[in-house]
Amino acid sequence: MEEQAQSPFQAAIKPGITMGLIALALTYIAYFVDSTLLATWWFGLGFLVIFFGLIIYFGKQYRTELGGFMSFGTAFNFSFLTMIVSGLVSLVGQLLLFQVIDPDLGSVLADITFENSMKMMESFGGNPDSLSPEMLDEMRKSSSDPYTLSGQLKGFGFGLIAYAIIALILGAILKKRDKSLDY
Repeated sequence: MEEQAQSPFQAAIKPGITMGLIALALTYIAYFVDSTLLATWWFGLGFLVIFFGLIIYFGKQYRTELGGFMSFGTAFNFSFLTMIVSGLVSLVGQLLLFQVIDPDLGSVLADITFENSMKMMESFGGNPDSLSPEMLDEMRKSSSDPYTLSGQLKGFGFGLIAYAIIALILGAILKKRDKSLDY
């Protein structure tokens, strides 16, 4: 009897957990080396590159398991579900980091983010001194929101939208149709 291939959901669980654990490991390593790394743009960009690379790697493995061909829908579902599982694993680890292990880390990173925003404003020719105190308070609050419990949960919710967009791109990269069926 022929062995059936896994559904995209079944196939996405192991890579999703693996990617989530890799993301957590990198986050915790950065935290222990220099926690300010977590507020740098290039650290996030590095995460994104690793994220894309791993999904493509795991997606090609899944496509091979399916016989070398995969429809766009299957590729999209696999990519999206992998990112959701990875995101959930990362969310749990980050909640532990920001809410249990080091509750003060969020305010430290928020201050760094706020300072970086002010520097960026100056580099584009803006004058931070011209901002009203209310605007500065709002900027400071928006810098700290991503590190709060509700902010992290909202971030995951908005992340689902980003995951869907990324999954569309990855679905287009990973799909491969069997051209022999065209005739």
